[in-house]
Amino acid sequence: MQLTVVKTFVSRFLILILSFGLVIFSTNMWGSEGKGTISIVIANAAIVSFFSSIFAGSSTSYFASKFKTEQILVYSYIWSVIMGILIPVIFSFADIQADYLIHLIGISVFSALLSVNVNLFIGTRNIRLFNIYTVLQQLVHILFIGVFIFILDFKDVSAYFVAQICCLAFLFFTSFIQVIRKCKISEVSLSKKVFKSMFEYGWKTQLSAFVQFLNYRLSFYFLEHFEGIGSVGVFSIGITFSEAIWTITRSIAVVLYSDVVNSKSREESILKTKSSLKLSFLLMLIFLLGIIIIPGSVYEMIFGRAFRGTKEIMLLLSPGILAIAISDMIGYYFSGIKELRILNVKSIVGLVITVAFSFLLIPKYGILGACIVTTLSYSVSALLLFLKFYRSTDFKIQDYLITKEDIRLAREKLKKK
Repeated sequence: MQLTVVKTFVSRFLILILSFGLVIFSTNMWGSEGKGTISIVIANAAIVSFFSSIFAGSSTSYFASKFKTEQILVYSYIWSVIMGILIPVIFSFADIQADYLIHLIGISVFSALLSVNVNLFIGTRNIRLFNIYTVLQQLVHILFIGVFIFILDFKDVSAYFVAQICCLAFLFFTSFIQVIRKCKISEVSLSKKVFKSMFEYGWKTQLSAFVQFLNYRLSFYFLEHFEGIGSVGVFSIGITFSEAIWTITRSIAVVLYSDVVNSKSREESILKTKSSLKLSFLLMLIFLLGIIIIPGSVYEMIFGRAFRGTKEIMLLLSPGILAIAISDMIGYYFSGIKELRILNVKSIVGLVITVAFSFLLIPKYGILGACIVTTLSYSVSALLLFLKFYRSTDFKIQDYLITKEDIRLAREKLKKK
Protein backbone atom coordinates (compact mmCIF):
# COMPACT_ATOMS: atom_id res chain seq x y z
CA MET A 1 0.00 0.00 0.00
CA GLN A 2 2.79 2.43 0.97
CA LEU A 3 4.48 2.35 -2.45
CA THR A 4 1.12 2.80 -4.16
CA VAL A 5 0.39 5.81 -1.95
CA VAL A 6 3.78 7.34 -2.87
CA LYS A 7 3.10 6.90 -6.60
CA THR A 8 -0.42 8.29 -6.24
CA PHE A 9 0.89 11.18 -4.16
CA VAL A 10 3.40 12.06 -6.89
CA SER A 11 0.66 11.99 -9.54
CA ARG A 12 -1.61 14.20 -7.45
CA PHE A 13 1.25 16.62 -6.80
CA LEU A 14 1.64 16.95 -10.57
CA ILE A 15 -2.10 17.63 -10.78
CA LEU A 16 -1.71 20.30 -8.09
CA ILE A 17 0.96 22.09 -10.13
CA LEU A 18 -1.03 21.79 -13.37
CA SER A 19 -4.19 23.03 -11.64
CA PHE A 20 -2.43 26.11 -10.31
CA GLY A 21 -0.98 26.77 -13.75
CA LEU A 22 -4.42 26.51 -15.36
CA VAL A 23 -5.97 28.81 -12.75
CA ILE A 24 -3.25 31.42 -13.21
CA PHE A 25 -3.58 31.31 -16.99
CA SER A 26 -7.39 31.47 -17.04
CA THR A 27 -7.58 34.39 -14.59
CA ASN A 28 -5.04 36.40 -16.60
CA MET A 29 -6.61 35.44 -19.92
CA TRP A 30 -10.28 36.05 -19.15
CA GLY A 31 -10.28 38.08 -15.91
CA SER A 32 -12.61 37.74 -12.93
CA GLU A 33 -15.79 37.59 -15.03
CA GLY A 34 -14.36 34.94 -17.34
CA LYS A 35 -13.15 32.94 -14.34
CA GLY A 36 -16.61 33.31 -12.82
CA THR A 37 -18.25 31.94 -15.98
CA ILE A 38 -15.84 28.99 -16.02
CA SER A 39 -16.55 28.31 -12.33
CA ILE A 40 -20.33 28.30 -12.79
CA VAL A 41 -20.29 26.06 -15.89
CA ILE A 42 -17.87 23.61 -14.29
CA ALA A 43 -20.01 23.64 -11.12
CA ASN A 44 -23.03 22.78 -13.29
CA ALA A 45 -21.04 19.96 -14.90
CA ALA A 46 -20.12 18.66 -11.46
CA ILE A 47 -23.79 18.59 -10.46
CA VAL A 48 -24.57 16.58 -13.60
CA SER A 49 -21.76 14.19 -12.72
CA PHE A 50 -23.43 13.28 -9.44
CA PHE A 51 -26.44 11.95 -11.34
CA SER A 52 -24.17 10.16 -13.84
CA SER A 53 -22.06 8.72 -11.04
CA ILE A 54 -24.94 6.66 -9.66
CA PHE A 55 -23.55 4.07 -12.07
CA ALA A 56 -20.34 5.70 -13.32
CA GLY A 57 -18.78 6.53 -9.94
CA SER A 58 -17.89 4.53 -6.84
CA SER A 59 -20.55 1.97 -7.76
CA THR A 60 -18.31 0.88 -10.66
CA SER A 61 -15.32 0.62 -8.30
CA TYR A 62 -17.21 -1.25 -5.60
CA PHE A 63 -18.70 -3.92 -7.87
CA ALA A 64 -15.67 -4.32 -10.18
CA SER A 65 -14.52 -7.33 -8.16
CA LYS A 66 -18.04 -8.67 -7.58
CA PHE A 67 -19.66 -8.68 -11.06
CA LYS A 68 -18.44 -9.20 -14.60
CA THR A 69 -16.89 -6.10 -16.13
CA GLU A 70 -19.02 -6.51 -19.26
CA GLN A 71 -22.24 -6.32 -17.23
CA ILE A 72 -21.05 -3.26 -15.31
CA LEU A 73 -20.01 -1.38 -18.45
CA VAL A 74 -23.38 -1.83 -20.18
CA TYR A 75 -25.29 -0.02 -17.45
CA SER A 76 -22.55 2.52 -16.67
CA TYR A 77 -22.09 3.68 -20.27
CA ILE A 78 -25.80 3.90 -21.11
CA TRP A 79 -26.60 5.75 -17.88
CA SER A 80 -23.69 8.18 -18.45
CA VAL A 81 -24.95 9.23 -21.88
CA ILE A 82 -28.59 9.59 -20.79
CA MET A 83 -27.79 11.66 -17.68
CA GLY A 84 -25.13 13.68 -19.52
CA ILE A 85 -27.77 14.92 -21.95
CA LEU A 86 -30.93 14.98 -19.82
CA ILE A 87 -29.71 16.93 -16.77
CA PRO A 88 -28.07 19.79 -18.75
CA VAL A 89 -31.27 20.20 -20.78
CA ILE A 90 -33.22 20.49 -17.51
CA PHE A 91 -30.62 23.01 -16.29
CA SER A 92 -31.18 25.15 -19.38
CA PHE A 93 -34.70 25.96 -18.20
CA ALA A 94 -33.22 27.52 -15.04
CA ASP A 95 -31.22 29.90 -17.29
CA ILE A 96 -27.97 29.37 -15.36
CA GLN A 97 -25.30 30.06 -18.02
CA ALA A 98 -27.73 28.55 -20.60
CA ASP A 99 -25.57 29.97 -23.43
CA TYR A 100 -23.14 27.14 -22.75
CA LEU A 101 -25.67 24.27 -22.91
CA ILE A 102 -23.91 22.38 -25.73
CA HIS A 103 -20.58 22.73 -23.96
CA LEU A 104 -22.13 21.48 -20.72
CA ILE A 105 -23.58 18.41 -22.49
CA GLY A 106 -20.23 17.59 -24.10
CA ILE A 107 -18.31 17.94 -20.84
CA SER A 108 -20.93 15.95 -18.90
CA VAL A 109 -21.18 13.01 -21.30
CA PHE A 110 -17.47 12.46 -21.86
CA SER A 111 -16.57 13.16 -18.24
CA ALA A 112 -19.01 10.46 -17.09
CA LEU A 113 -17.82 7.94 -19.70
CA LEU A 114 -14.19 8.52 -18.71
CA SER A 115 -15.17 8.26 -15.05
CA VAL A 116 -16.53 4.75 -15.68
CA ASN A 117 -13.16 3.56 -16.98
CA VAL A 118 -11.12 5.34 -14.30
CA ASN A 119 -13.30 3.95 -11.50
CA LEU A 120 -12.99 0.50 -13.01
CA PHE A 121 -9.21 0.87 -12.66
CA ILE A 122 -9.68 1.70 -8.96
CA GLY A 123 -11.96 -1.28 -8.39
CA THR A 124 -9.49 -3.69 -10.00
CA ARG A 125 -6.60 -2.14 -8.04
CA ASN A 126 -4.97 -0.82 -11.19
CA ILE A 127 -3.90 2.36 -9.43
CA ARG A 128 -1.14 2.95 -11.99
CA LEU A 129 -3.64 3.58 -14.80
CA PHE A 130 -5.84 5.60 -12.43
CA ASN A 131 -2.88 7.87 -11.66
CA ILE A 132 -1.96 8.22 -15.34
CA TYR A 133 -5.44 9.28 -16.41
CA THR A 134 -5.99 11.69 -13.53
CA VAL A 135 -2.77 13.51 -14.46
CA LEU A 136 -3.61 13.42 -18.18
CA GLN A 137 -6.99 15.08 -17.56
CA GLN A 138 -5.16 18.24 -16.52
CA LEU A 139 -2.21 17.97 -18.90
CA VAL A 140 -4.17 17.21 -22.09
CA HIS A 141 -6.72 19.93 -21.23
CA ILE A 142 -3.91 22.48 -21.01
CA LEU A 143 -2.42 21.26 -24.31
CA PHE A 144 -5.76 21.65 -26.11
CA ILE A 145 -6.24 25.15 -24.65
CA GLY A 146 -2.79 26.05 -25.96
CA VAL A 147 -3.67 24.77 -29.43
CA PHE A 148 -6.96 26.68 -29.57
CA ILE A 149 -5.59 29.98 -28.28
CA PHE A 150 -2.08 30.18 -29.69
CA ILE A 151 -2.44 28.22 -32.93
CA LEU A 152 -6.09 28.56 -33.94
CA ASP A 153 -6.46 32.07 -32.36
CA PHE A 154 -9.68 30.99 -30.61
CA LYS A 155 -9.55 33.26 -27.54
CA ASP A 156 -13.15 33.39 -26.34
CA VAL A 157 -13.82 31.90 -22.89
CA SER A 158 -15.69 29.04 -24.62
CA ALA A 159 -12.26 27.82 -25.80
CA TYR A 160 -11.77 26.56 -22.24
CA PHE A 161 -14.85 24.33 -22.53
CA VAL A 162 -14.20 23.11 -26.08
CA ALA A 163 -10.65 22.17 -25.04
CA GLN A 164 -12.03 20.26 -22.06
CA ILE A 165 -14.50 18.34 -24.25
CA CYS A 166 -11.71 17.36 -26.66
CA CYS A 167 -9.53 16.31 -23.73
CA LEU A 168 -12.22 14.14 -22.10
CA ALA A 169 -13.24 12.55 -25.42
CA PHE A 170 -9.64 11.70 -26.30
CA LEU A 171 -8.93 10.16 -22.89
CA PHE A 172 -12.20 8.21 -22.89
CA PHE A 173 -11.43 6.53 -26.20
CA THR A 174 -7.85 5.67 -25.21
CA SER A 175 -8.95 4.25 -21.85
CA PHE A 176 -11.86 2.43 -23.53
CA ILE A 177 -9.37 0.57 -25.72
CA GLN A 178 -7.50 -0.58 -22.60
CA VAL A 179 -10.71 -1.64 -20.86
CA ILE A 180 -12.30 -3.42 -23.80
CA ARG A 181 -9.21 -5.56 -24.45
CA LYS A 182 -10.02 -7.58 -21.32
CA CYS A 183 -13.71 -7.95 -22.15
CA LYS A 184 -15.56 -10.57 -24.15
CA ILE A 185 -18.49 -9.55 -26.33
CA SER A 186 -20.18 -12.87 -25.50
CA GLU A 187 -20.23 -11.87 -21.82
CA VAL A 188 -22.15 -8.63 -22.42
CA SER A 189 -25.62 -9.05 -20.94
CA LEU A 190 -28.33 -7.29 -18.96
CA SER A 191 -28.75 -8.47 -15.41
CA LYS A 192 -31.49 -7.29 -13.08
CA LYS A 193 -29.32 -8.17 -10.08
CA VAL A 194 -26.39 -6.08 -11.34
CA PHE A 195 -28.66 -3.12 -12.15
CA LYS A 196 -30.41 -3.22 -8.77
CA SER A 197 -27.16 -3.61 -6.79
CA MET A 198 -25.35 -0.81 -8.63
CA PHE A 199 -28.30 1.55 -8.47
CA GLU A 200 -28.92 0.97 -4.76
CA TYR A 201 -25.28 1.47 -3.82
CA GLY A 202 -24.80 4.30 -6.32
CA TRP A 203 -27.67 6.57 -5.33
CA LYS A 204 -26.85 6.23 -1.64
CA THR A 205 -23.20 7.20 -2.08
CA GLN A 206 -24.03 9.93 -4.60
CA LEU A 207 -26.73 11.44 -2.42
CA SER A 208 -24.11 12.17 0.20
CA ALA A 209 -21.58 13.32 -2.38
CA PHE A 210 -24.13 15.54 -4.12
CA VAL A 211 -25.26 17.22 -0.92
CA GLN A 212 -21.62 17.66 0.11
CA PHE A 213 -20.89 19.19 -3.28
CA LEU A 214 -23.67 21.72 -2.72
CA ASN A 215 -21.80 22.66 0.45
CA TYR A 216 -18.74 23.28 -1.75
CA ARG A 217 -20.46 25.17 -4.55
CA LEU A 218 -23.77 26.68 -3.41
CA SER A 219 -21.94 29.83 -2.38
CA PHE A 220 -21.12 30.41 -6.06
CA TYR A 221 -24.79 30.75 -6.91
CA PHE A 222 -25.53 32.96 -3.89
CA LEU A 223 -22.59 35.20 -4.82
CA GLU A 224 -23.67 35.44 -8.45
CA HIS A 225 -27.17 36.43 -7.29
CA PHE A 226 -26.11 39.00 -4.67
CA GLU A 227 -22.72 40.26 -5.92
CA GLY A 228 -22.43 39.41 -9.65
CA ILE A 229 -20.37 36.98 -11.74
CA GLY A 230 -17.10 38.83 -11.08
CA SER A 231 -17.26 38.05 -7.35
CA VAL A 232 -17.68 34.37 -8.20
CA GLY A 233 -14.42 34.53 -10.13
CA VAL A 234 -12.55 36.04 -7.19
CA PHE A 235 -14.04 33.65 -4.61
CA SER A 236 -13.45 30.65 -6.89
CA ILE A 237 -9.69 31.17 -6.62
CA GLY A 238 -9.86 30.24 -2.93
CA ILE A 239 -12.05 27.22 -3.65
CA THR A 240 -9.76 26.14 -6.49
CA PHE A 241 -6.78 26.37 -4.15
CA SER A 242 -8.69 24.27 -1.62
CA GLU A 243 -9.55 21.53 -4.09
CA ALA A 244 -6.07 21.55 -5.56
CA ILE A 245 -4.65 20.94 -2.08
CA TRP A 246 -7.22 18.21 -1.46
CA THR A 247 -5.91 16.33 -4.50
CA ILE A 248 -2.89 15.52 -2.38
CA THR A 249 -4.79 13.93 0.49
CA ARG A 250 -7.36 12.35 -1.82
CA SER A 251 -4.52 10.48 -3.48
CA ILE A 252 -4.16 8.67 -0.17
CA ALA A 253 -7.95 8.32 0.17
CA VAL A 254 -8.33 6.65 -3.23
CA VAL A 255 -5.77 3.99 -2.33
CA LEU A 256 -7.43 3.57 1.08
CA TYR A 257 -10.85 3.10 -0.55
CA SER A 258 -9.48 0.49 -2.96
CA ASP A 259 -7.93 -1.40 -0.04
CA VAL A 260 -11.03 -1.20 2.16
CA VAL A 261 -13.34 -2.37 -0.65
CA ASN A 262 -11.14 -5.40 -1.28
CA SER A 263 -10.33 -6.10 2.39
CA LYS A 264 -11.98 -8.93 4.32
CA SER A 265 -10.79 -7.66 7.72
CA ARG A 266 -12.47 -4.69 9.44
CA GLU A 267 -9.53 -4.35 11.84
CA GLU A 268 -7.07 -4.05 8.96
CA SER A 269 -9.26 -1.39 7.31
CA ILE A 270 -9.38 0.64 10.54
CA LEU A 271 -5.60 0.50 10.95
CA LYS A 272 -5.09 1.70 7.37
CA THR A 273 -7.60 4.49 7.90
CA LYS A 274 -5.80 5.67 11.04
CA SER A 275 -2.48 5.66 9.22
CA SER A 276 -4.01 7.62 6.33
CA LEU A 277 -5.52 10.15 8.75
CA LYS A 278 -2.17 10.81 10.35
CA LEU A 279 -0.42 11.34 7.03
CA SER A 280 -3.21 13.58 5.68
CA PHE A 281 -3.22 15.72 8.80
CA LEU A 282 0.53 16.30 8.55
CA LEU A 283 0.45 17.10 4.82
CA MET A 284 -2.43 19.53 5.22
CA LEU A 285 -0.64 21.45 7.96
CA ILE A 286 2.45 21.81 5.76
CA PHE A 287 0.51 23.05 2.72
CA LEU A 288 -1.71 25.41 4.68
CA LEU A 289 1.25 26.96 6.48
CA GLY A 290 2.85 27.53 3.08
CA ILE A 291 -0.26 29.28 1.76
CA ILE A 292 -0.63 31.43 4.88
CA ILE A 293 3.02 32.53 4.76
CA ILE A 294 2.73 33.77 1.16
CA PRO A 295 2.24 37.60 1.20
CA GLY A 296 -0.99 39.00 -0.20
CA SER A 297 0.95 40.99 -2.82
CA VAL A 298 2.13 37.73 -4.39
CA TYR A 299 -1.45 36.62 -5.06
CA GLU A 300 -2.22 40.01 -6.62
CA MET A 301 0.92 39.82 -8.79
CA ILE A 302 0.02 36.30 -10.03
CA PHE A 303 -3.72 36.67 -10.60
CA GLY A 304 -4.12 40.41 -11.18
CA ARG A 305 -5.48 43.41 -9.25
CA ALA A 306 -9.04 42.06 -9.23
CA PHE A 307 -7.83 39.23 -6.98
CA ARG A 308 -6.11 41.32 -4.32
CA GLY A 309 -8.28 39.81 -1.55
CA THR A 310 -7.12 36.22 -2.20
CA LYS A 311 -4.90 36.14 0.93
CA GLU A 312 -7.84 37.00 3.21
CA ILE A 313 -9.99 34.41 1.42
CA MET A 314 -7.39 31.70 1.99
CA LEU A 315 -6.98 32.63 5.67
CA LEU A 316 -10.73 32.34 6.25
CA LEU A 317 -10.99 29.07 4.32
CA SER A 318 -7.96 27.37 5.95
CA PRO A 319 -9.75 25.79 8.95
CA GLY A 320 -12.39 24.34 6.63
CA ILE A 321 -9.78 23.03 4.20
CA LEU A 322 -8.08 21.14 7.03
CA ALA A 323 -11.40 19.79 8.32
CA ILE A 324 -12.49 18.42 4.93
CA ALA A 325 -9.09 16.84 4.26
CA ILE A 326 -9.45 14.82 7.45
CA SER A 327 -13.14 13.97 7.05
CA ASP A 328 -12.64 12.82 3.45
CA MET A 329 -10.39 10.06 4.68
CA ILE A 330 -13.01 8.85 7.15
CA GLY A 331 -15.70 9.23 4.50
CA TYR A 332 -13.87 6.86 2.14
CA TYR A 333 -13.61 4.34 4.97
CA PHE A 334 -17.35 4.42 5.69
CA SER A 335 -18.12 4.26 1.97
CA GLY A 336 -15.83 1.24 1.62
CA ILE A 337 -17.67 -0.68 4.35
CA LYS A 338 -21.11 0.41 3.00
CA GLU A 339 -21.97 2.42 6.13
CA LEU A 340 -23.51 5.27 4.18
CA ARG A 341 -26.05 6.81 6.55
CA ILE A 342 -23.53 8.94 8.42
CA LEU A 343 -22.25 10.35 5.11
CA ASN A 344 -25.75 11.55 4.26
CA VAL A 345 -26.32 12.99 7.73
CA LYS A 346 -23.11 15.03 7.82
CA SER A 347 -23.69 16.33 4.29
CA ILE A 348 -27.27 17.38 4.98
CA VAL A 349 -26.25 19.17 8.19
CA GLY A 350 -23.51 21.00 6.28
CA LEU A 351 -25.98 21.98 3.54
CA VAL A 352 -28.48 23.38 6.06
CA ILE A 353 -25.71 25.52 7.53
CA THR A 354 -24.64 26.69 4.05
CA VAL A 355 -28.14 27.76 3.02
CA ALA A 356 -29.11 29.38 6.32
CA PHE A 357 -25.93 31.41 6.80
CA SER A 358 -25.56 32.32 3.10
CA PHE A 359 -28.76 34.35 3.31
CA LEU A 360 -27.46 36.05 6.46
CA LEU A 361 -23.79 36.68 5.65
CA ILE A 362 -23.31 36.91 1.87
CA PRO A 363 -25.63 39.90 1.28
CA LYS A 364 -23.90 41.75 4.14
CA TYR A 365 -20.24 40.73 3.76
CA GLY A 366 -20.02 39.53 0.15
CA ILE A 367 -17.03 37.30 -0.63
CA LEU A 368 -15.76 37.26 2.97
CA GLY A 369 -19.23 36.21 4.12
CA ALA A 370 -19.10 33.32 1.62
CA CYS A 371 -15.74 32.28 3.10
CA ILE A 372 -17.12 32.24 6.65
CA VAL A 373 -20.17 30.23 5.55
CA THR A 374 -18.01 27.73 3.69
CA THR A 375 -15.61 27.17 6.58
CA LEU A 376 -18.46 26.81 9.07
CA SER A 377 -20.21 24.24 6.87
CA TYR A 378 -16.99 22.28 6.24
CA SER A 379 -16.03 22.23 9.90
CA VAL A 380 -19.39 21.13 11.35
CA SER A 381 -19.92 18.34 8.80
CA ALA A 382 -16.34 17.13 9.30
CA LEU A 383 -16.79 17.13 13.08
CA LEU A 384 -19.87 14.89 12.81
CA LEU A 385 -17.99 12.36 10.69
CA PHE A 386 -14.96 12.41 12.98
CA LEU A 387 -17.11 11.83 16.08
CA LYS A 388 -18.78 8.84 14.40
CA PHE A 389 -15.41 7.30 13.59
CA TYR A 390 -14.12 8.09 17.08
CA ARG A 391 -17.08 6.36 18.74
CA SER A 392 -17.20 3.31 16.45
CA THR A 393 -13.50 2.41 16.61
CA ASP A 394 -10.74 2.09 19.17
CA PHE A 395 -9.41 5.53 18.32
CA LYS A 396 -7.25 7.86 20.39
CA ILE A 397 -6.06 11.40 19.78
CA GLN A 398 -2.51 10.03 20.08
CA ASP A 399 -3.10 8.31 16.75
CA TYR A 400 -2.47 11.70 15.15
CA LEU A 401 1.00 12.06 16.65
CA ILE A 402 4.04 11.19 14.54
CA THR A 403 6.13 8.62 16.44
CA LYS A 404 9.75 7.51 16.13
CA GLU A 405 8.47 4.27 14.65
CA ASP A 406 6.66 6.19 11.90
CA ILE A 407 9.86 8.07 11.07
CA ARG A 408 11.85 4.81 11.03
CA LEU A 409 9.36 3.13 8.70
CA ALA A 410 9.29 6.18 6.43
CA ARG A 411 13.09 6.08 6.14
CA GLU A 412 13.02 2.38 5.29
CA LYS A 413 10.42 2.92 2.59
CA LEU A 414 12.41 5.79 1.08
CA LYS A 415 15.55 3.61 1.01
CA LYS A 416 13.62 0.82 -0.73
CA LYS A 417 12.15 3.37 -3.13
